[in-house]
Amino acid sequence: AGFSIVDGRSGTTLSAEALADSARVAGLVVFGEFHDDAGAHRAQRALLEALARRDVPVVLSLEMFERDVQPALDAWLAGTLGDSAFLAASRPWGNYATDYAPLVALAKAKRWPVVAANVPRPLASAVSRQGLALLDTLPAGRRAHAARDLTCPTDDAYHARFVQVMSGGAPGGHGGAAPDAMVERFYLAQCLKDETMAESVVRAIERAPAGTVVVHLTGAFHSDSSLGTVSRIVRRRPQATPRVLTTVRIANAAQARALPDSVRSLAHWLVLVPAPVAAAP
Repeated sequence: AGFSIVDGRSGTTLSAEALADSARVAGLVVFGEFHDDAGAHRAQRALLEALARRDVPVVLSLEMFERDVQPALDAWLAGTLGDSAFLAASRPWGNYATDYAPLVALAKAKRWPVVAANVPRPLASAVSRQGLALLDTLPAGRRAHAARDLTCPTDDAYHARFVQVMSGGAPGGHGGAAPDAMVERFYLAQCLKDETMAESVVRAIERAPAGTVVVHLTGAFHSDSSLGTVSRIVRRRPQATPRVLTTVRIANAAQARALPDSVRSLAHWLVLVPAPVAAAP
């Protein structure tokens, strides 16, 4: 299958069927992926297909579509917009056809809503240059493409992780120096994405009938350790019980059996996929 699923706490292997049963109980799954990993996308499809077999209502929420393309997405789902017009209007990612189109097609076939959850990229880029105050200058229609409530603390674990990654992965960042201004501006854009996706997910939950499972697909950094988007979902909806998956690349079966606690604690469920094979020199 190109993937396996294990419980982060116990290490027990789970089938997609068991995962779907757990998802049904939780009501909300946040699936952290590597965008270019075929195994992760196969696992996503397996989860959605297992939910479809249970005939439970599902809402599919995607980082990969931005809020301003929701009308085009809705029209395509309703059959009033053709494929080519939809693709022209929705700014699909480069790997949409291979990795996301099958998931959206399943949603269409099952009449599931699909949420364009993310903030438009030009808006996030503008915030990374000019700061969050830029949002106050926007007309109401464009301002609605970003989350209404924004919290962007710089003293929490998520900020520390972001700075570490952006500064090359060295603990403490730039040799212990304060994060530079560019990293901090990028962090504002990161927060804007997380806040907007969280607001989109909570709206989907609130609008959906009882018993619906909301499945949100996003880059793993946005959801690992239940930080980022996940913590912002819970801030908005404290009664939510999100279950987080994260994608973990492994070189072999022995590595899968000996995952360190730092990896096992990233999510409730781990989707183990083969690590890419390095090209020969």
